[in-house]
Amino acid sequence: MVSPERLPEVGDEVEYAPGRLAILTDIRKGTPYLRSPGIKEWPVQDPTTLTVKRTRAERIAADDFR
Repeated sequence: MVSPERLPEVGDEVEYAPGRLAILTDIRKGTPYLRSPGIKEWPVQDPTTLTVKRTRAERIAADDFR
């Protein structure tokens, strides 16, 4: 299980709003960018609002790259 204090990293699946999941695709100048199926990539101003649901390593182990 992921620690709640852990900041998300590229490739992690995160919850950005209750029940809303996205993948952290990039970090540019300290700003994380998310992407969700059918939605254009967008920046998140405060990465502490993101909850890591699955790390990149967990996604790889589950063969879940969408």
